[in-house]
Amino acid sequence: MARFSDIIGQDQIKEHLHNALQTGKVSHAYIINGEKSSGKEFVARVFSMALQCEKGGEEPCQECHSCKQALSDNQPDIIRVTHEKPNTISVDDIRTQVNNDVGIKPYSRPYKIYIISEAEKMTPQAQNAILKTLEEPPAYVVMLLLTSNINALLPTIISRCVVLNMKPVPDSLVRKYLMEQLQVPDYKAEVCVAFARGNVGRAKALASSEDFENVKAEALSLLKYIQDMDLNEVIAAVKKITEYKLEIGDYLDICAIWYRDALLFKATHDVNHLVFREELQALRRTAQHSSYEGIETILRALDTAKRRLEANVSFELTMELLMLTIQENS
Repeated sequence: MARFSDIIGQDQIKEHLHNALQTGKVSHAYIINGEKSSGKEFVARVFSMALQCEKGGEEPCQECHSCKQALSDNQPDIIRVTHEKPNTISVDDIRTQVNNDVGIKPYSRPYKIYIISEAEKMTPQAQNAILKTLEEPPAYVVMLLLTSNINALLPTIISRCVVLNMKPVPDSLVRKYLMEQLQVPDYKAEVCVAFARGNVGRAKALASSEDFENVKAEALSLLKYIQDMDLNEVIAAVKKITEYKLEIGDYLDICAIWYRDALLFKATHDVNHLVFREELQALRRTAQHSSYEGIETILRALDTAKRRLEANVSFELTMELLMLTIQENS
């Protein structure tokens, strides 16, 4: 099923799209901007289905021929732009799938909808090519550009689109979804919620990931005993983490949650709001051994390491500096 009521949070976006459907004032181009796994694809799917639904309501009916086609990804007037190269949407991809196709009227429904996922991967030439269509689109065309980095798009493209920004979903809604819809036990839901920071897709992926449990165990065992390890042992432990499918950024987030817990416990001695409360003894040790400044320094270092890795700075060097900072301040 794919309905607006299935979208968790994102009330502003839902309201905007409902109004467009209600009034018939549908823009010819939208940018849905939000971090990876935040639900952009699902929003685009529901909106496309609603636009093409034969019953013409504010929710796709799920029953008509068009909705059934869309649910099985076979609706001929909902076109997903694909690309061969993993990190590039080329000018040829845009020309063949969009520019050379927009002139053909829709087959069966009022609109012809083009969904471009990972729109930030369009080359400058591809963006200029799509700009031609955005400048003079046929009345039946609706473009949905989904991106996790709106700054990678040309200002001229942004100015011709309605921009919808995905917002972090409140923790209470993410927790409710995990526990009610996915039957995740509360202690595990707590960790996933803290970790996902308002990103439902991420929370869902973590809840069902075996690797996450393993990485969490490895990370916590390293942080608990880092004082007694030499640097080679520490680096070997970190290298082991990279064997799992989880991204290194996720590993750093686990470390950050650990030190935020330690900071909170040090300041309040309140166990109720800790994410890793089942590790209370070890957390108490960390809180006792580290100063407030030390924990703040570690949290800043984790943030810096994340940014360095995103900028492709050497993994070994980044992690070595980070672990030295953690050892010095724990």
